[in-house]
Amino acid sequence: MKKDEKTVITFSFASFLNDLGSDMVSPIWPLFVVYFLKANMAVLGFIDGLGDSIVSISQAISGYLSDKFRKRKVFIWSGYFLASLSRVGYSLSTNWQHLIPFKIMDRLGKMRDPPRDAIIADVTRKKVRGKSFGLLTAMDNLGAVCGILSCVFLFGILGYRKLFFLASVPSLISVILILIVIKEKRVRKRIYKGISMKDISFNFKLFLLSSIIFSLGFFSYSFLLIYAKEFGFQEYFIPFLYLTFTLVASITSLPFGKLSDKLKRKPILIFSGILFAIVCLGFIYFKSFYSIIALFILYGLHLGARVPVQVTFVSELSKPKYRASSLGIFQMTTGLCKLPASMIAGLLWINFGMSAPFLFSLGLTLISILLLLFVKEK
Repeated sequence: MKKDEKTVITFSFASFLNDLGSDMVSPIWPLFVVYFLKANMAVLGFIDGLGDSIVSISQAISGYLSDKFRKRKVFIWSGYFLASLSRVGYSLSTNWQHLIPFKIMDRLGKMRDPPRDAIIADVTRKKVRGKSFGLLTAMDNLGAVCGILSCVFLFGILGYRKLFFLASVPSLISVILILIVIKEKRVRKRIYKGISMKDISFNFKLFLLSSIIFSLGFFSYSFLLIYAKEFGFQEYFIPFLYLTFTLVASITSLPFGKLSDKLKRKPILIFSGILFAIVCLGFIYFKSFYSIIALFILYGLHLGARVPVQVTFVSELSKPKYRASSLGIFQMTTGLCKLPASMIAGLLWINFGMSAPFLFSLGLTLISILLLLFVKEK
């Protein structure tokens, strides 16, 4: 097996395992916060938004330090370890305030992404790079599918706390996998000049602006699940809705990654934005059980198109020696928008009804697509 293939496959399996554990928690997370720990929608938006913002900060720092010291591996296995510990913390929490430090720990674990993605971008050729990131995302989502199914079958037996504790185990296995299989080159010069604004191209900045605007309207998936619950779906069916969009994203990530290798990245990203706009319109105007299920399918298609291609596009708009930093900057700036995004969504929900967050997101999505039209690909 070639080194690049071994590296991509190893990271893909590690991602599979981590998301197996993560998505034993995710389908019932909003139910745990709102119905079990008695928090309201604004609190749910705050906790989810805070977590997404922590992701952005941790990824910016890890990306910068990874480039500066030319060390990738330590950030990757440490990230999986923190994710594992956070789930133990969730299992011990008795009120929503206890969740905050463990949510921060969970999201700090995402510091693994820019160094990992930089390694993948470095070892793969451009003509198969979209395919490589598509495989990574597909395995990530496949792990999520298996995690959701585990949640569905085990939740009734174990309950919230025991299930959360069990969910910590797969990420520990990811730690071991990274430590054993991934080998890092030694470098003579240990410290490199950090990235500056002049190292960032205009196209990167324009794409970043487009992504920031989109992120301000891209609130947590928790709102979709609570919407379905309030609409009338039974609690036992909510994990199946989460499974629906995750499975669709898993199936479509690799094909969309391959398609971006042939058609370039921007058309796929525009298509993903259009899909999310349709999702927003659907939640505003369509009020039936079948239409809501269909909207969850479209949401999964949106994720399958956006996630792998977005990472690929950022890695190609940045200079190779600053890839981890550029990926970290991108994740930081877009991620910091997710705290106000989810908090605004929660406040709009409480004050103006369930459709208000979707109307707000629709407007920002259309502006984002318009800006994306002016970004030039290499």
